[in-house]
Amino acid sequence: MDDEKNLENQEVIKTSNVSAPSEEVVSINEETPVVSAPSVEVSEQTEKKPVVEVKKTAHDDFDWSQGKRHSAYYSEEDRKTLSEKYEAAMNTINSNEVVQAMVTAIHNGDVVLDINYKSDGLLALSEFRDMPDLKIGDWVDVYIETQEDAKGDLVLSRRKAKLLKAWQKIVDSFTNGTIITGVVVSKTKGGLIVDSDGLETFLPGSQIDIKPIIDYDQYVGKTMEFKVVKINEAIKNAVVSHKALIESDLAGQRDQIIAGLEKGQVLEGIVKNITDFGAFMDLGGVDGLLYITDISWGRINHPAEVLELNQKLNVVVLEFDETKNVFHWD
Repeated sequence: MDDEKNLENQEVIKTSNVSAPSEEVVSINEETPVVSAPSVEVSEQTEKKPVVEVKKTAHDDFDWSQGKRHSAYYSEEDRKTLSEKYEAAMNTINSNEVVQAMVTAIHNGDVVLDINYKSDGLLALSEFRDMPDLKIGDWVDVYIETQEDAKGDLVLSRRKAKLLKAWQKIVDSFTNGTIITGVVVSKTKGGLIVDSDGLETFLPGSQIDIKPIIDYDQYVGKTMEFKVVKINEAIKNAVVSHKALIESDLAGQRDQIIAGLEKGQVLEGIVKNITDFGAFMDLGGVDGLLYITDISWGRINHPAEVLELNQKLNVVVLEFDETKNVFHWD
């Protein structure tokens, strides 16, 4: 009886341990020892969420109103009035025009320029190679490319300002006959290339002098005066003439010579051209013909037998026609 009771107690204990956390299945027989399952305790802390503590930073305690102690507040009307006064104090400028700028600073290869606008312009010092003595306070011409680029900067160019002014001089010379100065920089086919204030122009060989020129190299590097005889506005190109200046000077001399010209008058002339029938003489703007029969007392077959180009001779005026500018020398 006691054994049966013990066996029943073992069965009760083992069947009550089936709900324990261990998943192991225990078979019940007489030889298997009884194993007690561990008890599981559940505390309240495992069910609570962690508490996050919020720390305060230094700027939370800062009084942001302190920075506005000296601030001034304007009404909309005052702001408009002040804005209009500010705009009126500035220059009215347009893109693609030339204005004068004052050098306010030279630093690290850059030149700061003030054109009395809301922002200053900045140019590389290399654009002022022709001004080695550039200093603060100097005034220079600059070209306004744009009033404000993507970064809000004023964009200027001195090179374009020089070219634009040079072109204006060329147009004025063509229109009004004013004189320009240039340097012959090179020889080209049919003439010379002349640099006038940075703008290249063409000087044809026939426009160099009133007399034919064979050696163009002798003019390279020379500074000369010119008149513009032709322009091309589309490509900004021009043709200049030095001969036009000489002819204009000779025209004045010609008027003086003709005014005092008389038959039998002796003048000094230069042999300008030699032909089969005689020689053309230049008497300072007045051309005359020296017939072959008047060159020598003796008979000659060709003027070149006794005359040569650029030879100076004293000649006598035989006759002249002022209306036709025809003169006969002896």
